[in-house]
Amino acid sequence: MATGFVDFYIDIKSPYAFIALEPSLNTFAELDLEINFFPYILDIADYLGSAKVDNSGKVVEENRSAHQWRRVKYSYMDCRRLANLTGKTILGTQKIWDTRLVSHLMIWAKENAKSELVPLIQYVFERFWKRELNVEKEETMEMILKEFNLDYKAFLSWKKKNGKESLDKIMGKAVERGIFGVPTYVYEDEIFWGRENLSIIRGRVTGDYKNVI
Repeated sequence: MATGFVDFYIDIKSPYAFIALEPSLNTFAELDLEINFFPYILDIADYLGSAKVDNSGKVVEENRSAHQWRRVKYSYMDCRRLANLTGKTILGTQKIWDTRLVSHLMIWAKENAKSELVPLIQYVFERFWKRELNVEKEETMEMILKEFNLDYKAFLSWKKKNGKESLDKIMGKAVERGIFGVPTYVYEDEIFWGRENLSIIRGRVTGDYKNVI
């Protein structure tokens, strides 16, 4: 039995959350901490503007400053550099995706198929960043659930009745806590933003900070 827990906020459309997933799973397993997953819907357009590109990478629509473009380009370069070290694939997205639907799926799985939650999150992250999943379509959710032998009709019924309220409640609590991005961890009511803070959380648990810096 786990000796404690850590809240872990993610958004499928964040490459940094994708890169953080496996190190987080490994670290918290080593520390015997239970992971409590929560979705967090990033408002990327609010701080990085928005844009759409075609299959060739040509920009067909944009609302970004030169500074915002530099930040976006660096972010993807940084994430690809990290992904290459672990054999993961990150293809730049062609637009800012609405991840509310896949967040509903995550909440439902957490409540109704907890043993499948981590494999499902891993599957969605990996396929999404290979541009193999349209996470805005309900038929994609159906395909994912069939892949894990889970009941799509039960999910759809829950989403219609409880999806919006459940996600709004989670987002409201996140805002109250002061969370603003992903990946974010909350351990013993302390917020840690970014995978680089895993070493500090390890220090909090073990009392050993020699490898933090």
